[in-house]
Parts: sequence; C-alpha cells; structure tokens
Amino acid sequence: MPDPARPRAADPLRDCLPRAGELRWIGLRPARDVPMREVAAAAATAGAGLDGDRYAGGSGRRGVTLIQAEHLPAIAALAGQAQLAPARLRRNLVVAGIPLLALLGRRFRIGEVLLEGTLPCDPCARMEAALGPGGYNAMLGMGGLCARVLEPGVLRVGDPVQPA
Repeated sequence: MPDPARPRAADPLRDCLPRAGELRWIGLRPARDVPMREVAAAAATAGAGLDGDRYAGGSGRRGVTLIQAEHLPAIAALAGQAQLAPARLRRNLVVAGIPLLALLGRRFRIGEVLLEGTLPCDPCARMEAALGPGGYNAMLGMGGLCARVLEPGVLRVGDPVQPA
C-alpha cells in the first residue's frame, strides 16, 4: 500500500490513463444505520470529507469513498441480482470511465475538488446484509477506493474525474 506521506514515483504505465472519467452518483449517510441519501451535489471539506456524511471530520483517509460504475453490474451478477442501486454499497461516489485503482496513491480532481487516493475500499461484513449471503465475496476486488479531500469545493453529478 502506498505511503500517503511520500509522493508516488513517476511510472509511465500507471500515469497513462485513456480518458477522463465522470461522476455519476453522490450519496451521503447522515447517521449510522440510516439509508444513504442521493444528492446532486455535495460540499467537500479539506481533511474532513463530505458535509452531511457521518464520516466527515474523521481521520481524513476515508473522508470519501468511491466505486466504479462499471463494477456495479458485475457485483450484482455475482450476488445473484438483476441490478444494484449504488446506495446499497455504502460508497459516497460512483464514477465511470476511469479505472479507480489507478488513482491509488495519487492526486486527482473531481470537478473543482482535489482528492488523493489513500486506500482500497474493501467490502465489509455489512455487505452480507445488503446483498445477501455471499455479498462480501461478490464485492471482493471491486470495493473501490478511499480518498482524502485536499482542496475543498462542491462535487456535482456530471463532473469530470481526472488525475491532477
């Protein structure tokens, strides 16, 4: 796992992304054990996370959680479901068109907000309840990315996602 305190060395293969991505969905969970609330925009606070989300103000490394839109159909299929609403996976942002794990250990922008990919966002035991038996394993390897907010701003559905 990359050390977020050290800048990542240049790597021609990892630095070459085919195109920018797009923010497709935003969800906030205001308190523990309540459903995610879908929103069209959310304010991001540096070092804290998304305003209105229960994890805002924590350590910052998990200030924002992201999942790749292209993985939703695969997770649904592995969980034996026809489709899957993003809110069930407990991630704040759904992005499309850019490989999220390529952003691990690097800075990237979503619209005006500067983030840094800090950790893989592995599934947790709650996926068994959210997706049914085997839900944890259905998400394994496709849980997404955790990020910290470095520069604040407002995230909006439709914003571009690209390396900084």
